[in-house]
Order: sequence, then C-alpha cells, then structure tokens
Amino acid sequence: MEKEKQEIHHEDLALKTAAQYFGEELMPLMGISGAIALIAPTESVKLEARQMYQDFNYVMADNGWVHLEFESDSITLEDLRRFREYEAATSRAHKVAVTTCVICSSRVERLKTELAEGINVYRVRAIRMQDQDADHVFSQLKEKQERCEKLRKADLVPLLLTPLMSGRLSVEDRIVKSLKILQKEESAVTELEMEKMQAVLYTFADKFLNARELERVKEMIAMTRLGKMLVEDGFKQGVEQGIGQGMERGIALTKRILRLSASGCAPEQIARDCGIGLKEVNHILKEDDEL
Repeated sequence: MEKEKQEIHHEDLALKTAAQYFGEELMPLMGISGAIALIAPTESVKLEARQMYQDFNYVMADNGWVHLEFESDSITLEDLRRFREYEAATSRAHKVAVTTCVICSSRVERLKTELAEGINVYRVRAIRMQDQDADHVFSQLKEKQERCEKLRKADLVPLLLTPLMSGRLSVEDRIVKSLKILQKEESAVTELEMEKMQAVLYTFADKFLNARELERVKEMIAMTRLGKMLVEDGFKQGVEQGIGQGMERGIALTKRILRLSASGCAPEQIARDCGIGLKEVNHILKEDDEL
C-alpha cells in the first residue's frame, strides 16, 4: 500500500511539473481549446475551516478557469464530490466560471464523469491518455527530422506523456527514445525547460520500470545536467546522513561510558567493554567532570 501511494505521488508530481512548465503546449494534446493567460492559485480556498488543494488551475484568455486534476485510478463518486466542491469554492472566491478536466492514466474502460444528486447534475471532462498513440508522436517527430525541420518546444512536449499513452513500444523504450530525442534537440528549449522535461520522464521511469530497466534510464540521465545535479544531491544527502549517524553513535557511546563509570567500572574495564582505547575513555570522563 505504501509503495502504491508513492507511485501515485510520483505520477502526480510528474504531471504537475509538466502542467506548470508546458501548459500551453499540453492543452492541444489533451484536446482542451483556448489560450492560457496565466497560472491561477491552487490553494488558500477555505471552507468550513478546511484548506483545499487542487492539482492545477489555468486562467484562460476568455477569463474562464480550467481546473486540472490528475488521477491514477478510476474516478470515484467521492472524487466527483471533491471536484464539485473545488469548483464551487473557486468560482465563488474568484467569481469565475470553472471547468474541471481530469487527466486519467487508469486503464478502466468506462470512467465516471457525472454526479447526479438532487435536481443537479455535475460533470467533468475525462482525458484518458491511454487513448493517445505514442507511436504517432514518434513518427511525427521522425518525419519532421527527415525533412530537416527545426523542432520546436511544442513538438517535444508530447514526449513527456508517452509513458501514459498506448503504443507498440514498451514503456521503457518510450522513455529511452524520448530522452534520446530531447538530448538531440536540446537547442529547441531553454536549459531549465530541458531539465524539467528530463525530470518528468525520469519520474515516470521511477514509477513504471523495474530495477534493471531503470538502470538503463539512469545511465542516460547521468550524462545530463540533471543527472549531475542528482548525483550531487545524493552525495550531499549521503554525507549529511553519515554525519548524523556518526553523531548518534558518538552520543550512544558516551552515554554507555558514563553509565559504566557510574556503576563503578574502572576506566580499563570500560575501554575493554566498549572496544575503544583507554585514552578516549579518560578524555570523555574528564570532560564530564569538567561539566
């Protein structure tokens, strides 16, 4: 259960990152019409002393809001009640019309999109990435490359969602192929955008691939700027963890020495029991006396 929660969190994080940095390019891919004006707040909507957090909101050029939710499982009635609550609170707080689109990676054939209660019917728009074809995304890019066309950011962004699409290639091959294309076309986006694209694909790899398959992706990522950042972060965390563990062991050893001394053990006996030198024991006992 804990692993399942972590995997859902991984997918949620990847999609939120994609929505934050590449919303303009993702909207047509998801079949959502209209131009984005700006990113809207997703929290600080309070109702009955509760603070609610939505996945993502866009303010559209027509002043309406598009509210995105990301679901790894099927859409439940409880989900629909939650989305309806978000919409009502956001609409009232900001005085705007809100449309909720739910991006689903679930393989459930029929998704719940309506909630009928009382005289009202609430609807969301379900966007099933499984209905998209990753093979088509790759073939379109290949055709443009063969025509020596310069790829744009809008051409590359669909690669980020290929792990959620259908297609002949395995998820591992889709991720690897996407990373290769990004590396070749890195001039089409900024350095930060490239890092975010690689991070989205790596996050999906961490969710969907087994240990052996993930190693292949790690080898590709290792040579990129993102890979170097991950190594540096890992080294830093390792050093910090090592220091923390060393301090904990030192404190535990000091407590044991003082406890043995208080029970009447001679320093020589304490040194033998703790497996350290007599000089170290005397040093700790001396510092304790000075305190």
